[in-house]
Amino acid sequence: MTRIVATLALCLFLTPAQAEDAPAPDKDGDVGEGFSLLNEGAKLLFRGLMDEMEPAMRDMGEAMGDLQPALRDLLAKVDDLRNYEAPERLPNGDILIRRKADAPPLPEETPAPKPDAPSADAPGIEL
Repeated sequence: MTRIVATLALCLFLTPAQAEDAPAPDKDGDVGEGFSLLNEGAKLLFRGLMDEMEPAMRDMGEAMGDLQPALRDLLAKVDDLRNYEAPERLPNGDILIRRKADAPPLPEETPAPKPDAPSADAPGIEL
């Protein structure tokens, strides 16, 4: 981040008078060399930014990996986002996302078995 600030500060301090003092390019070679230097500077700037952002991006990727099963379940329940209105914030801070009236009905969900209830496959206990 300090590299960005330093680069911007350097650009801001260059005045038109300083630019006029620079020798005028007389050939395409000088212009090409200037573009080459600008290109190299931009590469260094972006490389520095990537180095600084890499740990944060890695942490964010790990956090998103933990959320992946929950997001997959949510998307399976939502079906198509075009079937919903824009989110609406209530005065108490809740956010509602209403399903459109003309949206097709949701597919029927099979209820998950209760953890206490024995499954049909499990042998019963006789008393």
